[in-house]
Amino acid sequence: MMHILLGSGTKQSREQGMLTMKEEQIARAVVHEGFALHREFGPGMLENVYEAFLEIRLREQGLQVERQKPVGLVFEGVEIKEAFRVDLLVEQRLVLELKSLDKLAPVHFKQVLTYLKILDLPLGLLVNFGAPMFKEGVHRVVNNHRTAAARSG
Repeated sequence: MMHILLGSGTKQSREQGMLTMKEEQIARAVVHEGFALHREFGPGMLENVYEAFLEIRLREQGLQVERQKPVGLVFEGVEIKEAFRVDLLVEQRLVLELKSLDKLAPVHFKQVLTYLKILDLPLGLLVNFGAPMFKEGVHRVVNNHRTAAARSG
């Protein structure tokens, strides 16, 4: 059996595996602010620069943002306190994985989907600021996996 340990003790859940209007609103805010940053800086900056500025811009929009959110796992009694880090976790509902690459690989999409499954969240955005045009670099990743708790509810 696997258990999830979130860095600040935050409990993640979703409502019956469905996207809510809140997730869609958060995603729109992220895309809007990401577009503005890409327009301002272009595709040449390092990932951590886009990450820092996107965090600031989203906080200015009144959103709660956790940067480099540690997530731990326990599997068969073995605990890894920081199994991975989510680039940005917005409103404890939306995973953002940021890249600044010439081209994304299939593993980047799998990475986001894995984060969503482990955190039991429905929606993530994979944003590649390295794309020549911002719209080419934004990808929605949807977790259609439903936990046992969601299926029984």
